[in-house]
Amino acid sequence: MSVTAKIGGSTFTFIKGAADAVISQCGYIRLETGAEKLDTSKKKLLLEKSEECAARALRVLAFAERSGDRTVFLGFAGMTDPPRKEAKAAVKLCSKAHIKTVMITGDHKLTAVETARQAGIFHSGDKALTGAELASMSDGALNDVLDKVTVFARVSPADKLRIVRAFKAKGEVVAMTGDGVNDAPAVKEADIGVSMGSTGTDVTKSAADVILLDDSFATLTTAVEQGRTIYANIRKFVRYLISCNIGEVITMFVGILAGLPMVLLPTQILLVNLVTDGLPAVALSVEPTEESVMKKRPRKKDESFFSGGLMTRIIFRGILIGFCTLCCFTLLLRFGGSVDTARTGALFSLVASQLFHVFECKSEEKNLFTVNIINNLFMLVAVAASFAVIAATVYFPPLQTVFQTVALSPLHLLVSLCLALAPSLVSAVAGKF
Repeated sequence: MSVTAKIGGSTFTFIKGAADAVISQCGYIRLETGAEKLDTSKKKLLLEKSEECAARALRVLAFAERSGDRTVFLGFAGMTDPPRKEAKAAVKLCSKAHIKTVMITGDHKLTAVETARQAGIFHSGDKALTGAELASMSDGALNDVLDKVTVFARVSPADKLRIVRAFKAKGEVVAMTGDGVNDAPAVKEADIGVSMGSTGTDVTKSAADVILLDDSFATLTTAVEQGRTIYANIRKFVRYLISCNIGEVITMFVGILAGLPMVLLPTQILLVNLVTDGLPAVALSVEPTEESVMKKRPRKKDESFFSGGLMTRIIFRGILIGFCTLCCFTLLLRFGGSVDTARTGALFSLVASQLFHVFECKSEEKNLFTVNIINNLFMLVAVAASFAVIAATVYFPPLQTVFQTVALSPLHLLVSLCLALAPSLVSAVAGKF
């Protein structure tokens, strides 16, 4: 950048810019004794001093003045812009979440590397490339070293676009952050374009998918955590509802095939759906974030919603729920209970097993006996309310008339509860189921 001004009848041009660009234009250097010739050896020394500053994470600007045909070097200014504390923590969290953070900047290579090292982006063994080095590399050569590169320095808008495309070509899901007009093409090309809300230009904001209102990289990691939590909660919700409904279908279908009396009446089936598919299911959608959510690898683009054995787990649990409900009905019927008693016991067992299962659905890694069951107050209230409803259905006379139930004896209630808990015990022993 140059500014021309008249001082005392003379015209001067004041210049600032990158050290190598400014020094190459200078033929003189201003010292205490006045301007002296700037030969090749002195230029080399000045560039070395500039790189020493850059290696300390200083952004170096060189200054010069031109009067007539003589350009005189004046000096350097080193500016520091250390990473924010929250940015360091965010980069560390991304690393735990198996998200690779890459710095793409127009700064000097040494400045970029040192800043990236301070932020936790650049580590021993990593590589740094400049725009000039990128230009000399073929796409194949870039692809070969891309996994090891964590810093790109002195890059142009075209370089940024090429870098994003290179990562996408390797099958990576790419998020690109930027604020200037020169970032817009790369931000638009990325799978997730992120713009700064305060410092971002209108062009970049228009090209972005996400705008960070506080311009903080830490906010982006928080968004990743929230996104993973929402996705995990959807899986929990689906797992619970489908497995419970499979259990109900198996209970009725197998009961008919076996020639048993009708295991559940239509009103009782409706009650099961109202009690178990309502508040307990909704409570799973507001599950707090699990500690392990930011330790998992990102999902692949083509990964199935039911990946990780989720569908197997759903079907297995549905079969267990249905089988144990039928066992409860059969046992109570064979050991002297009436059809109404057996039906009531099966109803209670089916509802209880589903309410036990809702706690298991809080985590895909833990079981009923290892999961934290008290960190979701809404779920505790929902399950308590559902148990209260089914208990009232069994022991409150007006509801007994409506749903055609009878009061269970302590022994019958114990059998129902044990069979309701059996699927959870089997799943705990089986591990992944």
